[in-house]
Amino acid sequence: MKSKVTAGILAILLGGIGAHKFYLGKPGMGILYLVFCWAIIPSIIGIIEGVLYLTKTEQEFQNKYVTA
Repeated sequence: MKSKVTAGILAILLGGIGAHKFYLGKPGMGILYLVFCWAIIPSIIGIIEGVLYLTKTEQEFQNKYVTA
């Protein structure tokens, strides 16, 4: 079971390099973030995703991001 707090913090702090995607078991998306890490867009998306992760309930987070 993946922690939404860990995923949220990784997304906010290291979202530009896709650390949260690797943590959630989505290496393809993680590599995509790495390829575009030179641009600011993955960092912005990472912050947004981190906030979304942290505002979801534990059950919603597990259903949407972990088991999907």
